[in-house]
Amino acid sequence: MHKSEESYTYAGCHTSKDTIDVVRCSPEERTAHRRFPNTAAGHQHLINWLTKPGHSIRGVVEASGIYSLDLALALHGADGLEVMVANPRALKEYRRAHMERSKTDKVDATIICDYAQRMPFVPGQPPSENVLALQQIARRIQALIVERTREKNRLRTACATVTTSPVVINDIEVNIRHLDRRIGELEKQALRRVVSSASIKQAHRHLTSVPGISDRSAVQLLAEILVLPQGLSVREWVAFAGLDVRHYESGTSVERPRRISRVGNVRLRRALYMPALVAIQHDEAIGAFYARLIGKGKKPLVAIVAVMRKLLHAIYGMLKHDADFEGSKFYQIPFRVYMILLGVVGWKLPKTNQIIFIKCSVFRKPRATRLII
Repeated sequence: MHKSEESYTYAGCHTSKDTIDVVRCSPEERTAHRRFPNTAAGHQHLINWLTKPGHSIRGVVEASGIYSLDLALALHGADGLEVMVANPRALKEYRRAHMERSKTDKVDATIICDYAQRMPFVPGQPPSENVLALQQIARRIQALIVERTREKNRLRTACATVTTSPVVINDIEVNIRHLDRRIGELEKQALRRVVSSASIKQAHRHLTSVPGISDRSAVQLLAEILVLPQGLSVREWVAFAGLDVRHYESGTSVERPRRISRVGNVRLRRALYMPALVAIQHDEAIGAFYARLIGKGKKPLVAIVAVMRKLLHAIYGMLKHDADFEGSKFYQIPFRVYMILLGVVGWKLPKTNQIIFIKCSVFRKPRATRLII
């Protein structure tokens, strides 16, 4: 251990719905374990037990959703205490590396405390109140949209037979209208949150400059992106979304097809999917990039995922450089191809070029267009 780190007292916090198990360890004392209620008063008792005059505390909290959020915020606000919110998967693999066979709250807290000592400590920075509120509203909107889709499916099924009671059909229709009103009200509240913060409003304006990203999609994207800490690279953004490529090779006999890892924020991937589809249809550069991948033999879904990843790269650049979307920076269409699309030159093309057929709405023409890749 580095000399500058020997003076730290480390703590591992394992949270559940009702309790928090904490293991504290330092070079000067024996390992101690305590259990506190997962309440505001319990958080304060935990902080009082951890902090000592002249000691710096490094605490690691396992990210367990809503149950660990209040604890992480309380620890971050305490003096002399640094907090790191650890990925549950990282802790799970660390526990496997220790070959720990038992699974209890105390054992988990001990593993987290050991993780805090041995692994790189990265202090977390909590998002602002506006960002947290925006994320909660956006996720609630998404949950209601899913429920509305279920109700519409139930209505379609109920109307498929004459034996369904009109009372049931009427009740489903009333619930769908009620969900529409709730979704509309929540979207208004989300936009109020966007307007109330200058930085969020500016980011929202940059995102809506992308053809295919509406106000609703921008809210869903910002809710998942703005919680990320500052200073991350675009590759870390891609990994956070689970859009990074997973390689699986071993020797000369095992070489599986490369696929996206999907180890990341599924809400962010879902929020990128529809904007990518719409942008393919309504932006020349994005449509040409998609067509180029299809021309290389990629399957449509693979090409759409590639557009999603490249769109995330574009969002990263727009927010970093405080600029609106520019299609030429997303993908530079070859000049001769662009002239063909505009009808300036004819269709005499070299046989070596790959020619594909794409839907002409990408280029706002009412006919199929041939594009050189």
